[in-house]
Amino acid sequence: MIAIVSYYSVGAYDSNTVNEDEILSSILDELGFPNQVVPWSDQDVKWGDFRAILIKSTWDYFDYYDQFLEWIEKIHSLKIPVLNDLNTIRWNSSKNYLSEIKEKGFAVISGQELKKGSKISTANVLENVVAETLVVKPMVSGGAKNTLKLKKSEWGFYSDKIQSFVNEEDFLVQPFIKEVQEVGEFSLIFFNAKFSHAVLKTPASGDFRVQHYFGGQIKSILPSEKMESEAKAFISEFAPESLYARVDGVEIDGVFHLMELELIEPYLFLTSHPKAIQNYQEALKKRLG
Repeated sequence: MIAIVSYYSVGAYDSNTVNEDEILSSILDELGFPNQVVPWSDQDVKWGDFRAILIKSTWDYFDYYDQFLEWIEKIHSLKIPVLNDLNTIRWNSSKNYLSEIKEKGFAVISGQELKKGSKISTANVLENVVAETLVVKPMVSGGAKNTLKLKKSEWGFYSDKIQSFVNEEDFLVQPFIKEVQEVGEFSLIFFNAKFSHAVLKTPASGDFRVQHYFGGQIKSILPSEKMESEAKAFISEFAPESLYARVDGVEIDGVFHLMELELIEPYLFLTSHPKAIQNYQEALKKRLG
């Protein structure tokens, strides 16, 4: 039996979406692998009974981050094959990884880190983040949770709110990338480090969040060879052994800049391209034997 790891849905992060847990289950059925969809936080699950674990939709892990890290350690102790592997999951679970990627010379939108419990230096933030408009988000987050967009001139108005956030957890201040609103954010999906398909995500009118549950629009695209090559470079360096990976980014002056490297529970847009499900099936067959 193979576990498809999901979460207890309350509709917060999966509205207006196709259920990819069901698609994955159908793929495994066709390949002859018995499977079961189980929430990662279900205390009654006997994880040791599974022959392999596929992490698919743990979409609330950032709401229960400490418990999620404990779950990772528990699964690690069982020595069951996990895809994506647990070291990758742990590394990718906090946006600290963006700084690491930047330090290695890649084009990436990183930002200024605000450590939990620290007193925010407004002057330091405004000096180090070179942009007139800023985005403030938790270091461990998803779904645009507790994410603010504000002009530098408005920092004083939001400073108490941001400080209250930082009192509770690490945060990140990034430059707002106008190309997200003007063009959209590209998502390139890879299976076993091989390019599969891509989409362009555009925000609803007047918004800056591209997530589909905020009204963002999704369009299947064929990226240029240059963009595909630039996205593949992130996979080759940081996720060469991953079953699945989604590279989210924007083009700035003709260069692809990474926004997020999604290696934990990315929505894979499996119905956006006629070969997406087939590509996923072939990758799974190769990995599961």
